[in-house]
Amino acid sequence: MSQASIRRDDVLRAIVTDYVETGEPVGSKALVDRHDLRVSPATVRNDMSVLEEKGYLYQPHTSAGRVPTEKGYRAFVDRISELSPITDAQRRALETFVLGAADFDEVVERTVRVLAQLTRQLAVVQYPHFERSGLRHVELIPVAEFKLLVIVITNSARVQQATIDTRYELDSASVRSLAILLNSTLEGMEESQISQVEPVLMAGARPEQLEVISQVLPIIREALTGERTERIVMVGAGNLVRSSPEFSSSIGSILDALEEQVTLLRLFSEIDQQDSPVTVTIGSESGEHSLSETSIVAGAYGDKESGVAHVGIVGPQRMDYPRAMSIVRAVSRYLSRMMTR
Repeated sequence: MSQASIRRDDVLRAIVTDYVETGEPVGSKALVDRHDLRVSPATVRNDMSVLEEKGYLYQPHTSAGRVPTEKGYRAFVDRISELSPITDAQRRALETFVLGAADFDEVVERTVRVLAQLTRQLAVVQYPHFERSGLRHVELIPVAEFKLLVIVITNSARVQQATIDTRYELDSASVRSLAILLNSTLEGMEESQISQVEPVLMAGARPEQLEVISQVLPIIREALTGERTERIVMVGAGNLVRSSPEFSSSIGSILDALEEQVTLLRLFSEIDQQDSPVTVTIGSESGEHSLSETSIVAGAYGDKESGVAHVGIVGPQRMDYPRAMSIVRAVSRYLSRMMTR
């Protein structure tokens, strides 16, 4: 690469950095004053003209400085060779906020909220998609004379609870023996396998336990079936609305496209084919016209055994990409650790 090309890369990086920070078109004198470019404003102006001719910058007004184009942002992101770790304050915020979650549903809810707070963008967390989800444990807890609380835990630590009514009053010994029967027979089972062992359960149960089994099995099936559905949690729409001056199109069309989730799910599915821990989709790269003025920073968490899912943020193209990418990468890794526990 020639010295001039290296210098123009530095100029582009400086323009993107300044424009993200100020939101104002960047001029040559400001670049020389703020960055150690070691060249004259005239040389910088010439470099800016070359970058504009190549489509990396544009000049909104004749007398104004330049701002990055979609192509300029892409070149900037592609040249980010290494992501800095998140700050101690950001790490504490993530760990403190998620710490103490009762189950994986609450982990997801808390994570998406802290991600929105840390990035000041719209945050998205996808639930793991399990092709083959198994049962980890069933708990039966008497809560009243003829009521039982049923707690179903899947192998992803997802928890589903329901209260059932019984015609018979079950003593604690009978409840314990039924829980042992259910767990010894069903542990590790997938939803499709439960019907095969149902006769075994019925044969091993006492008469007063049969009606409980008939009510517990549908709860287990529902929990395991829910693991295979596509679910996305989004928080921080207000952050996008506050960024609305960045969008020349209606913020409503952007929110509508996100609510439909089809584009996000498609983009998430394509992430698995890439090697980078964090991917950035800028503007028209999403293939969705309503999102052509946004950028999406996303990463994957989990694994094939525990389930693969994605986490990310959606914001304007004028985004602090290094910071956003570092935070998304950290959250992805944190969720992966939570999954393996």
